[in-house]
Amino acid sequence: MKLPIVAYGDPILKRVSVDIGPDYPNLKELIADMFETMYAARGVGLAAPQVGHSIRLFIIDATPFNDDEPDLKDFKKVFINAHMIDETGEKWPFNEGCLSIPDIREDIYRCSNIRLSYLDENFVHHEESFKGLAARVIQHEYDHTDGKLFTDYLSPLRKRLIQKKLNDISRGIVKAEYKMKFPAVKKGR
Repeated sequence: MKLPIVAYGDPILKRVSVDIGPDYPNLKELIADMFETMYAARGVGLAAPQVGHSIRLFIIDATPFNDDEPDLKDFKKVFINAHMIDETGEKWPFNEGCLSIPDIREDIYRCSNIRLSYLDENFVHHEESFKGLAARVIQHEYDHTDGKLFTDYLSPLRKRLIQKKLNDISRGIVKAEYKMKFPAVKKGR
């Protein structure tokens, strides 16, 4: 089932998410729904807060980047209770966007290498290193579980320059090709 994606301005996107256990209600269905939602919106990652769940869960399918990095062919993963161990390497820019912030893209600097501790969908523990575009996508989605958005990395001046667009997004004044939930839109009209 395609879920509505929470838009910029919703408080859940700024909240630090909580770890979960294997008894989290309907977890397998939520993961399947998140993949369906992400694919329908043409994304490469989606975090649970973006669909209204303040839990440490995000999914990634970085296969669209396999032309740039062949290692990303079939790079599809579920990350539960992820915690960053280390971020190293030179910071490099990449033009990022976010399904919760449609029509805005900005160059964001992130470390080229990360080490992450996480559980997969079967609650098997992994401690793994990632680099390049895989590291970048993971850092972006991981940030969602820490209550951060890519816009938080912008300079105060740059953020002021796009503030009207951000406010419009929270009011539903944006064209997205997928279903969204806008925090500043009154219900019942």
